[in-house]
Amino acid sequence: MSEPSLQDDVLQELGDDKVQEIAHLLGTDADGAQAAVGTTVDAVAGELRERADGDDAGEVREALAGLAEPEQEPLRGVAAFGGLGGLVGGGMMAGVLSKLSRPIATSVSKKTGIPVATVTRAIEVMIPALLTVLAKRASAKRAGTGSPASGAQPTGGDLGDLLGSILGGGKK
Repeated sequence: MSEPSLQDDVLQELGDDKVQEIAHLLGTDADGAQAAVGTTVDAVAGELRERADGDDAGEVREALAGLAEPEQEPLRGVAAFGGLGGLVGGGMMAGVLSKLSRPIATSVSKKTGIPVATVTRAIEVMIPALLTVLAKRASAKRAGTGSPASGAQPTGGDLGDLLGSILGGGKK
């Protein structure tokens, strides 16, 4: 049995209430909201992969390492967060995702025809769930494979491997 996709994990973390909230924000039904979440998660994964290959690789590396730190209590549920203003508990990855929210909203808007401002509001609802899923996956990766070992940060090509294992899939 294959591991659930990043989209599936984010949808599960969001739960029915948050999916309905996103549906309301977007003026659609639950199926439309789930499709928008899927498009957004794909855009986030693509942006993170692009940043990991570019000038922002160090920031992405630090953010991923911060997610996987064993001494940190894993993020739990979306109730602990309140929009972008409540992302303090998400550490550096919250900052990275916050910085990417505008280009992601623009990309999703172009694909869906939903106004950027509306997509941005929906992303604010999704980011806490995405942070939780990324933190769980990073912790599982650290525990399951021992990589990166004993708190070492991934370097060079290892960043792409770690990012791929956390985001799932190999597509770019």
